[in-house]
Amino acid sequence: MKKVIFTLVFLFSVTLMVSQTEISGTVKDNSGVPIAGANILIQGSSFGATSDFDGNFSFTANLTGSQKLKVSYLGYKTFEQDINLDQSKISIQIILQESENVLDEIVLTSSSTFRSQKQTPMSISSIKQEGIARLSANSQADIIRSFPGLTAEGGGGETASNIFVRGLPSGGQYVFTPLQYDGMPLISVFGLNSSAHDVYARPDIGFVGAEFVRGGAAILYGAGSVAGILNYTSKTGDANPGNIISTEWADRGRMKVDFYSGGQLGGEDSNTYYAFTGFMRYDDGPYETGLPTKGVQFRGNIKKVFDKGSFTLHGQFIDDKVQFLMPLPLEGGSRKRLKGNDGKDVYQLMSGELANTSFLTPGGVYESPIEDGVYTKGGYLLADFKYNFNDDLKFKSKIKYASYKHSFALYVGGNGANDGNPISLSGYVNTLFPGNQGYTASYQGNTEPMNSNDLVIDNLHIDRIRPLTDYSGEASLTKTIYTDKGSHNITAGTYIARSEAEDINYQYRVLSEFNNNPRIINLSYINSNGENVIYSQGGLSNRIGMTANKFLSQSRTAFYLTDEMVFEKWRFDVGFRVESTEGTFSNGNITSQTVYDNPDLTPELSDVRFADGSFTRANVSASDWAVSLAGLYELNEEVNLYANFSKGFFFPQIRGFAPIASGVTGAKYNAEKIVQFETGAKYGNDKLSGSLAVYYITLADRIRIKQGYVDGALVDKTRTEQSTRTFGLEATWNYKLSNNMSLIGSLTLQDHKLTANLDEDLINGGITEVNVGNKMVRQPNILGNLGLYYDNSTFDANFSLNHSGKKFTSDINNIELDAIDIVRFGTGYTMDLGQNSETLRLGFSIFNLFNSEGITEGNPRDVAEVEEEFFFGRPILPRRFFLTATFNF
Repeated sequence: MKKVIFTLVFLFSVTLMVSQTEISGTVKDNSGVPIAGANILIQGSSFGATSDFDGNFSFTANLTGSQKLKVSYLGYKTFEQDINLDQSKISIQIILQESENVLDEIVLTSSSTFRSQKQTPMSISSIKQEGIARLSANSQADIIRSFPGLTAEGGGGETASNIFVRGLPSGGQYVFTPLQYDGMPLISVFGLNSSAHDVYARPDIGFVGAEFVRGGAAILYGAGSVAGILNYTSKTGDANPGNIISTEWADRGRMKVDFYSGGQLGGEDSNTYYAFTGFMRYDDGPYETGLPTKGVQFRGNIKKVFDKGSFTLHGQFIDDKVQFLMPLPLEGGSRKRLKGNDGKDVYQLMSGELANTSFLTPGGVYESPIEDGVYTKGGYLLADFKYNFNDDLKFKSKIKYASYKHSFALYVGGNGANDGNPISLSGYVNTLFPGNQGYTASYQGNTEPMNSNDLVIDNLHIDRIRPLTDYSGEASLTKTIYTDKGSHNITAGTYIARSEAEDINYQYRVLSEFNNNPRIINLSYINSNGENVIYSQGGLSNRIGMTANKFLSQSRTAFYLTDEMVFEKWRFDVGFRVESTEGTFSNGNITSQTVYDNPDLTPELSDVRFADGSFTRANVSASDWAVSLAGLYELNEEVNLYANFSKGFFFPQIRGFAPIASGVTGAKYNAEKIVQFETGAKYGNDKLSGSLAVYYITLADRIRIKQGYVDGALVDKTRTEQSTRTFGLEATWNYKLSNNMSLIGSLTLQDHKLTANLDEDLINGGITEVNVGNKMVRQPNILGNLGLYYDNSTFDANFSLNHSGKKFTSDINNIELDAIDIVRFGTGYTMDLGQNSETLRLGFSIFNLFNSEGITEGNPRDVAEVEEEFFFGRPILPRRFFLTATFNF
């Protein structure tokens, strides 16, 4: 009997060996340039490989008979060819053509395998680097607002954009949509301070492109995300050297030079490659503030390719200063811009005269970094290791270290001690100092008295000092298991991260004229007792001093297990993730001391707050789990049907859980619960590609902190716990009108509301249930993009519209902002300069072509906002013209 069994096993093994067919070849583009990273696959199975840096590939398959070989790569049409597997070696030379069908583009984010957007059971959108470069973007918001389902507000200027993902409430920034570079988030733990992810890096031309993965399936891999991931993929060098220099000019003093260089390190046989990119810029900003907006960024990578994998070291350095624009007073009712004392419309209230502002504190002289605006200096190192033990067992690992010195200077124009900002000088004095016996007011450095009818405004300035260090790492192992009907790609992975940050705030109030780039005012008056009172000195009306002295740290540990299944017409993605977090909040106590002894000074000028050296500390911890189920069915060659469901979690921002006693926080730290469901269809042929989907999202136990003003300073005023639900419909399309012209767009319709809302008064105490049934703050019901794009390789042009529907400024729903339409126009001409593929493109573009003045937000720091004489809001950026010259060689 043993002999029989041995004989059968031997025959079976021989049969498997004999039935294997070796398939090899090369993948190149139209110009004969090898394509690295192309995905080669036998349809309906997981037998395949990835091309190396010379475009070569080789693998074996134990299938027999007629099969279909498919080859795909980001930005190219999928190549298909019938092959016959009969144990004879097959060698094939593949030429890929550039694709106009975005659904054929390969997905690089939130997946363990290469597959096209059409083959992925979730919603994904992408933009190529060429499209990013032609945008001449003011900020990150200008790039990602074209993605379906995202509201991107860039009214603050070049950085710290507010990003809202469909169906979920948010205070802005990137709460539910982490910003990633090469699959790792710029900051791994969000919520140690309120700085947005995009303050730590800027877009440049050294990317392949960007992807936005929507829906709950994004939570599984790496850092995870309950609602979506924005990921930029860097260019890496190859055997064909390439260089780009791009110069950009714009009105209001913008000059920017981008560059990219990539190629081979060493001789012709070297398998080490490099890519180096970055920019240098100077810009007066969308509005001229009198304060600098300038900086540099350098990024690069070195990639070593070996027989069974690769090692890539990425690095970034940034030293950048940019002014951040806050809301300002507008006309009540019409919300139009107000006229300043000079008769011109007021666009911003930052004053260049405040540069180098300093004052005494109990801890010494404080020098305000106001002239730096949003200032970031530092960078990261990212090591990316990939190793293939064999064709069906692959290991991936990423390790990242980041460290930044970062400060965030906010000039909050119009939130003054007098509610009627702006107001005439005489009205200001008589309102604040009734019974006064006279006053003197002059501009700083000028002894001539001011006109009593000139408008003045009381402003708050906040310096947020926020250095941060971040450590993160991911490792995963993917095993492919083949069956008679298809394959399983099973991935087990872990993600760990730790962030440490400071959140130190200084504040002071400023009295100035009501003009663009206003002059600051010194004001004294005689009170009713005949005593002289100095109200503002050096333009400062209140030396508030330090208002926060916080040190925070948080760690995350996650484990995940996924299976991406491939069958003849079906694809299934299932996954499970479990994660735990621990955080420490150290809250420094603040006291006030008399620092200036001049008896004529107000207490607001003589007394200054500072840390007394004591701390109240508390730890928080939480654990939760997520599950994702997704399926896709290939109905025919053109239509795929899909559905996905996820139960996810989001760890609240730790800064919302300040300690009230040693070891005790004001509320229990629990994960927020998010459930998402989406189903739809993806369609793609030579003329039309797109998708149509419906979605449903619920959120429970959402924590938000709302700020307000107490004794002249901005403090945490209300802590809100919310639950929400959203129904939505989303469509995307790309219709090819001709070989060179396409109509591209998206439309998102959603119905959302608060299903629970508890407000806790952090100043006076007490909890009330309010606003249940209201719409979510700053979430429109309608989002849309529509653009006409033409490109025949010599001449290109685009005309696009981004529409964001009406939305409420607060959960109270008493003020609704009008819809916003931003129109962009661009055109370019590309010249062939020689036989070595040298080209020069001259481009022209306009942001906000019709100079719309839509309002992106009201006053997020007024928790009981009402319409009054003035409306406090932030308009979108004004029209701006750009000229570019891009040299490829």
